[in-house]
Amino acid sequence: MIFGFWIAKKPADQKHPFGHGRAELISAIVISILLAIVGLNFILESIEQLSTKKSIHYNLTVIIIFLVSIGLKEGLAQFAFWAGSKIDAKSLVADGWHHRSDAIASGLIIIGVFIGRYFWWIDGVLGLIVSLLILKAAWDIFRDSSSSLIGESVNSELEKALKELAQKTLGQACDIHHIHLHGYGHHKEVTLHLSLPTFLSASKVNDMVHLFEAAITNEFNIQATIHVDIR
Repeated sequence: MIFGFWIAKKPADQKHPFGHGRAELISAIVISILLAIVGLNFILESIEQLSTKKSIHYNLTVIIIFLVSIGLKEGLAQFAFWAGSKIDAKSLVADGWHHRSDAIASGLIIIGVFIGRYFWWIDGVLGLIVSLLILKAAWDIFRDSSSSLIGESVNSELEKALKELAQKTLGQACDIHHIHLHGYGHHKEVTLHLSLPTFLSASKVNDMVHLFEAAITNEFNIQATIHVDIR
């Protein structure tokens, strides 16, 4: 994950004029695959436990270590979730689930210590349930990161906000359409068509385009490229 962030933070260069932000999405995909492997491993271990009917026993020192591990891992998970949502970093959210899977595994062991003596199957059943939750989280992260990497259509909220900004900035005599959003991590660019009336001079049209591009950057922190349609 750190390697992915390091690459993503590199500035644009001649070979990569839009920056390296998509490396963060690739990092999230890699972490989601690792999460899926963890989930599948949980399934295999749970099936083995159920088939052998074994209950595991630990001494007090090991139990204390597991309890401390739960607190630390869940704390790291919460921080990763918070930071990931704050800066819109999917790899951080994925890493948060990685920490949480460790905390859940330790929690299952603790539950098994206290309940397993009465129900030999409890470890295996809980392991299967948790493994499915981990696999679901891995799939969600993989799906969202892959979708962003491939490219998504502009959501209706942003499209509406752009049209409202156009009316506010340029007036009622304009219309925007053919909107495409291009995401490169934290660097985003939008291309769109701006329809303007024929009576406007070329210099006026040029001023309006620059004004609207600046408004989009200031309002949404998105670089804009505008194609003008004269109607």
